Amino acid sequence: MTTTVLITGTSSGIGRATARRLARRPDFTVYATARNVDAIADLADTGARVLPLDVTDEESMRAAVTAVEATHGQVDVLVNNAGYGEYGPIEAASMDRVRAQFETNVFGLSRLTQLVLPGMRRAGRGRIVNVSSMGGRLVFPGGGYYHASKYAVEAISDALRQEVRPFGVDVVLVEPGLIRTGFGTVAAESLGSGADPHGPYREMTAAIDAAMARGYANPRLAATPETVARVIERAVTARRPRTRYLVTAAAWAMVHTRRLFGARVFDTVARLQFR
Repeated sequence: MTTTVLITGTSSGIGRATARRLARRPDFTVYATARNVDAIADLADTGARVLPLDVTDEESMRAAVTAVEATHGQVDVLVNNAGYGEYGPIEAASMDRVRAQFETNVFGLSRLTQLVLPGMRRAGRGRIVNVSSMGGRLVFPGGGYYHASKYAVEAISDALRQEVRPFGVDVVLVEPGLIRTGFGTVAAESLGSGADPHGPYREMTAAIDAAMARGYANPRLAATPETVARVIERAVTARRPRTRYLVTAAAWAMVHTRRLFGARVFDTVARLQFR
């Protein structure tokens, strides 16, 4: 028997690296998915099976789960990786873009989880790996709505873990720090697109943009997608997985600085970083 793994958002970054890594394992059957299946056609060369899947579209999600279950009976492992960062000051952010971000980062993740769980319960086993972020444990200015989406993923995962444990299903959070993917570029573009060059937040957004660029360019702070893929593999294969896997030493240091020293100290650290 092989373990059937369904991964969302595999067209780039963490999702692509995870699909490539897991597809090399002879004990896994990996389904790599993305909205544009042409963008992931090359993953078939690694041994993955490719499927179209848009986590903002109900019919697309149902079709993908049905296709996997028709062949294997159930999805054994779901890796909810699809997501992106919409950045900007709370006051100035476009609410339409905020809603679209939640549709992908939170509601799509939740609905796909709902669709695979009946099969997992019938089988008496399963694992759901939700790719969150260190941004689900702390907040930086300019990223409030993105962080809110990841805080939601953390809360949903914590509740779900307790709800489905009696059915033999594990729920795991993977929380990357800065990772050198297209995420930083998308976040910077959204920050710039919503910024009023003459508005009250212009200096702050410029400082955040510069700090993000420095962070992603610093190899001591930002890791590769393959680093996260290795951790996801560990989360998938561990007999008794941890509830959370923080990825990168920098993420660990920031999360625990916030936890140990409180909000005011962390606010001071953020002010120094984004001044």
